[in-house]
Amino acid sequence: MNILSLNKKESFILFAGDVILLYLALWLTLAIRYGALPTKELLENHLTPFSLLFLVWVLIFFIAGLYEKHTLILKSRLPAIILNTQIINSVIAVLFFYFIPYFGITPKTNLFLYLLISFAFILGWRILGVPVLGFRKRQKAILIGSGEEMRELRDEVNNNPRYNLTFVSSIDLNQLEGVDFEDEILNTIYSENISTIVIDLKNEKVEPILPRLYNLIFSKIKFIDKYKVYEDIFDRVPLSLVGYNWFLENISSSSHIAYDFLKRLMDIVIALLLGAVSLILYPFVYTAIKLDDGGSLFFIARRVGRNNKEIKLIKFRSMAVGSQGGGIEEAPQITRVGSFLRKTRVDELPQLWNVLKGDASLVGPRPETPELVKLYEKEIPYYNVRHLIKPGLSGWAQMYHEEHPHHGPDVEETKRKLSYDLYYIKNRSVLLDLKIALKTLKTLLSRGGR
Repeated sequence: MNILSLNKKESFILFAGDVILLYLALWLTLAIRYGALPTKELLENHLTPFSLLFLVWVLIFFIAGLYEKHTLILKSRLPAIILNTQIINSVIAVLFFYFIPYFGITPKTNLFLYLLISFAFILGWRILGVPVLGFRKRQKAILIGSGEEMRELRDEVNNNPRYNLTFVSSIDLNQLEGVDFEDEILNTIYSENISTIVIDLKNEKVEPILPRLYNLIFSKIKFIDKYKVYEDIFDRVPLSLVGYNWFLENISSSSHIAYDFLKRLMDIVIALLLGAVSLILYPFVYTAIKLDDGGSLFFIARRVGRNNKEIKLIKFRSMAVGSQGGGIEEAPQITRVGSFLRKTRVDELPQLWNVLKGDASLVGPRPETPELVKLYEKEIPYYNVRHLIKPGLSGWAQMYHEEHPHHGPDVEETKRKLSYDLYYIKNRSVLLDLKIALKTLKTLLSRGGR
């Protein structure tokens, strides 16, 4: 198995283990509660309602990040994550059983006992079960490449036990002339029992050693493209790879009929539901804003949308009257109420009407102001590619780029943000959109977003 399939396999095994243990916890709960092995009738009475409940619980696990690759190694945080998740699941279970009379079959003792047992099972499985399986046994590898991204990849893999590779050696293609192929590559491969070579095949400096590397395939050495490994690990496109040929291979502005239809349908349905529910908040926001500084309720934000067309997004006003914000020099003056609106993301609720209108989508690259776009077009190559698709209220970069800039220019961090946007544009799908939507929901509930 190579590193590219590792994450999917681990996630599937974790999911399968969770489901099995949830059912096993139910069986054990009934056995303890009634002092005997559960009868067929008793099990049947509980399987249907609990199966529906488990579907919701697994979804909560996903939102909590329990199937993300970063949670596989954070053993010190796992008890807290699972405990918080089970508290939420407990509330859901109580509402499920005590407000739906048809499923009101579970006494309080049963439910309390089940929650304790399932918590112990899931926690034990995550901390003790995964290492016992041994599917993360590390294979020895050599890294051949150059530049900062090679060093970034080497350090991430070697300093992190979640990956099934460890780089015992790295070869810098910029210093290839001083490398003895026989001593530094072949001898290392055989003496260290190397099974994998991660290599930058797009670097022209690798061509002189390709004939000698070719012979290694007969020694059952696996070759993996460095950029595929980088993208899989960091969830973004390495910008050193990006050139005209990359765009021709990976990016297209043509329609994906099935995906576009489903995405638009999801936008309309969710925006209608959330927009209708959010109307309840409008009078309270209006009152708070009027009492704070007496200004208008809404603010029209100019942004650059699909095909570089300017769009006007509607937001609840969070800035002081006369403060435009979003420019290159001007820092926005945030009101007291506006600070709360921004932290809770309530200020963005009116943008749901932009989604219904079709100016924006629920998921996509976050749009920038025209002034910042002009700056970034000059400073960042291929920046305009992010405007091939509709901008979104939430996006891949918002989920994974922790240092993305706010309310002012930052060329270096915007380059990194672009690498996440390119990843989304290249890999966009309904499943990826749903993943972003669910992670956005988690961010909103925890108020930890940016």
